[in-house]
Amino acid sequence: MRKALIAISTVLGLGFGPASAADYPTRPIRLVVPLPAGSSTDVIARVFADSVSQKLGQQIIIDNKPGADGAIAASDIKRSAADGYNIMLASNSAMSGVPATRKTPPYDVTTDFTPITDIGRYNFFFYVNKEIPAKTLAEFVAYAKANPGKVVYGAGNITGRLSFASVVMSNGLDVTHVPYRGEPPAMTDLITGRIQAMVATSGTGIPQVKDGKITALATVLEKRSAIAPDVPTIAEAGYPDFKIEPWAGLFGPPNMPAEIVAVLNKAFREAMNDPAVKQRMVEQDFALTPSTPEQLAALVKQQLDIHRKIVAAAGIEIIQ
Repeated sequence: MRKALIAISTVLGLGFGPASAADYPTRPIRLVVPLPAGSSTDVIARVFADSVSQKLGQQIIIDNKPGADGAIAASDIKRSAADGYNIMLASNSAMSGVPATRKTPPYDVTTDFTPITDIGRYNFFFYVNKEIPAKTLAEFVAYAKANPGKVVYGAGNITGRLSFASVVMSNGLDVTHVPYRGEPPAMTDLITGRIQAMVATSGTGIPQVKDGKITALATVLEKRSAIAPDVPTIAEAGYPDFKIEPWAGLFGPPNMPAEIVAVLNKAFREAMNDPAVKQRMVEQDFALTPSTPEQLAALVKQQLDIHRKIVAAAGIEIIQ
């Protein structure tokens, strides 16, 4: 009977029985992505899936579960079997933003997941409408100070909101925030002038910059972007202590066997050294940051603390 149950569970992907690294993996692996097909995160996941599938000899199947800033996907993985056949490419929205902005978060990011490896950093930029007389972040701050209450900024995600809030707090600006359901509608309003500024991904904004529709003032990463090398970093723009990191990491359900974590960590880190993968990440303006599981766990705790402090200091409303 037990052999029959194990056979059935293997077919259904239920992960019955203890996982073993000796022959892992023996079937396809599900990689949950917290954003829709076609998004930057989805593209990144599919590039990795192709490379890692070849290394492990088993297909990695993408399972898109968008919504709730990544909480839907993360909750799914939290409840999944910890056998190595259910993993997630999670971003800071789900792992830093959700627990920092929810009174009762749906999970504890320090105990409800198994860190596998850091993956990389998304690139976000500070953008302004062309009518704003600013070519640098310092000029924008000066303009906002000279026009209290008149500047409206939008945000299509938690990273955009908290990144802008950091600059607002640093300078005591009197500006108004407008939330959006994603970056595209906010970008449309930035172009048309309904809002004057926002922080958004390079994929959403840089094509508009190149078309002369908006202006990019700074990037949030430590190094300048290869696709917009003339735009200074946030440190070069005068904010060396800027701490929000738009990061992505690979996680599994809680209590995954260490041997299987090691197999996945090795495979994904090898993929990050693949020249073809590296080139695709450059095209996505995504900086690769391979790590040990322990380093990813430390990043999760660090960024959660930073997100919580900014939420509290900025007076951002906590969702029930």
